[in-house]
Amino acid sequence: MRNILLTLAFILTIFSTAISQETNAPIFGKGILNLVGKDSTWSMKFGARMQFLGSADWEKGPEGGWINPESNMLIRRARLKFDGFAFSPKLKYKIELGLSNRDMAGQSEFTRNAPRMILDAVIMWNFAGNFVLWAGQTKLPGNIERVISSGNLQLVDRSLLNAAYNIDRDIGLQLRHHFNLSDKFLVREKFAFSQGEGRNVVLGNLGGHQYTGRLELLPFGKFKNKGDYSGSDLEREEKPKLMLSGTYDINSNAVRTRSNLGNFMYNDVGLYETTINTLFIDAMFKYRGFSFMGEYANRTAKDAIAKNSDGTETGDIVNVGNGLNLAAGYVFKSNWALAFRFSDINPDVGITGTNKSDQYTFGISKFIVGHKLKVQTDVSFLDIIGETDVLLYRLQVDLHF
Repeated sequence: MRNILLTLAFILTIFSTAISQETNAPIFGKGILNLVGKDSTWSMKFGARMQFLGSADWEKGPEGGWINPESNMLIRRARLKFDGFAFSPKLKYKIELGLSNRDMAGQSEFTRNAPRMILDAVIMWNFAGNFVLWAGQTKLPGNIERVISSGNLQLVDRSLLNAAYNIDRDIGLQLRHHFNLSDKFLVREKFAFSQGEGRNVVLGNLGGHQYTGRLELLPFGKFKNKGDYSGSDLEREEKPKLMLSGTYDINSNAVRTRSNLGNFMYNDVGLYETTINTLFIDAMFKYRGFSFMGEYANRTAKDAIAKNSDGTETGDIVNVGNGLNLAAGYVFKSNWALAFRFSDINPDVGITGTNKSDQYTFGISKFIVGHKLKVQTDVSFLDIIGETDVLLYRLQVDLHF
């Protein structure tokens, strides 16, 4: 409650500052306030967004019908965003706060049992040429679908591959650089050194550290409006645009079951540690309303089964295995869109005890003001070997200021 009150006080301070200055209210979807200091040494854009989600699911009955219906409605995301520059346009910053229960959940002794309200708090310094140094907490340079904002997704939410194998936000440093091989061929390099335990851990480093490297190749040049990290081809690219990329992540002496996510692994002497490696290979293609995204993930661990000092197993297991995610869609000129996604998850059943699963998703979206105001619905069929099939329906309204 104290954190929420402090957040509200901060927002009120922003509004009171705005009243005392001349401001031009931006158009819808470009933030609520755009402030620039009188001496042009700082700026701040303040925005808010919300996702309201309704869902229902059914199990396949023994005679072929769908039984045991369950439904749920929730505020999936409710977030506040602040970004701008300080002192110089070469020194930028971003703050994002999550206020929904799902965003703040996951508190533990390592977060001092406080709600995990802070999503991003990062400074970005363009210190020389095309080099930019990031410092703070933000997303690691992982697979495309994870780095795409939850407000810019092609379907209602991310895939099973992302749920099983993604690397998430963490605290640390990132170095980013780009250069051109030719007039159009763009190459981007991203490196990260982070704590390795995920966001909002405040008790110091618990295991080793996390090292992430990503290489992105754009042979036909940049996408419009950062379309390589946005679902659907809303820009209707006039010429083909392609990004081919790969990420390799090493979480040395990791203490959680999904690298910097999942449950903490305990044993008789404290936290169990093992090195976890994650590989991503992915691609994004867009042309005249058509889009395609493909991702492959593979996760291994030095010793995936947590053990006590005497060698007995604790019951905690690293989520090792691999997955494939393929998604394609088309945006009509009316801004109605269709999309299809296939996700194939192959856990190492000998270690995890979890069976292979396939999910097929078909979605329809209406983009009223791009991703800033949209209605999305999709239906998914989940097939897990040896388990009951599940049918899932979702409807979501997305509003961004």
